[in-house]
Amino acid sequence: MATVAIPANTTALLLDIEGTTTPITFVKDILFPYIRDQLEDYLSTHWEEDECKQDVHLLKKQLEEDLRQNRACPVHVLDQTVHTDEEKAIHEVMENVLWQMAADRKTTALKQFQGHMWRAAYSAGRIKGEMYQDVVPSIRSWRRHGLKVYIYSSGSVEAQKLLFGYSVEGDVLDLFDGHFDTNIGLKVEGKSYERIAERIGCPPEEITFLTDVSREAKAAEDAGMNVVVVVRPGNLELSEEERGLYTLVTSFNQLQVPGSV
Repeated sequence: MATVAIPANTTALLLDIEGTTTPITFVKDILFPYIRDQLEDYLSTHWEEDECKQDVHLLKKQLEEDLRQNRACPVHVLDQTVHTDEEKAIHEVMENVLWQMAADRKTTALKQFQGHMWRAAYSAGRIKGEMYQDVVPSIRSWRRHGLKVYIYSSGSVEAQKLLFGYSVEGDVLDLFDGHFDTNIGLKVEGKSYERIAERIGCPPEEITFLTDVSREAKAAEDAGMNVVVVVRPGNLELSEEERGLYTLVTSFNQLQVPGSV
């Protein structure tokens, strides 16, 4: 594909992670299996710690909300009172986490819990965050030209910072001016992008959003942002209609700041 000029009025770039900065295979083949494989051991080890108790509390609140909304969910209600058998309670939490993951849910409760598990893995050197080779040099170039760069992912802010802080390229958190997750809203809702623009402090039309998902692209566009759809190996195939709707790139190298050589 040919070189694409970043819209001239852009002052900030907002980047998705999975399928945009980072291969989908890293999430599906490394991060998610780690949760499934280590879940029981992690809960057993950390069960009495305050952070784990808070995570379980959030998962319980989410399950209560799911029950109110009549969503299909595990039959057990999470309970962590002193009267509950610990092993039984741990298995109920496991059942809930695995059910949410199987349903590919993006709840804040799940993402926070996963983030805490991944933190332990990153800090122990068991996992390193993967990125496409074009990502770091391209972002450094954009920043040299005065653009700010932000991340917006369904993964928690903590999980985002772990990926970039313990990456195959080392600690590259200095590349980013800020991070957003589902606490700001769902990625398929236009209001989320309006809130991000407000938080960044510039109009939506001065932000260019990079994503591999057309529903997210539409939501950002509805909010007034510029959109570029990133086509990477392994990403969900775009329809002919979707290909005609958006500016497409296969590498960050194709994106040029107007006026730069």
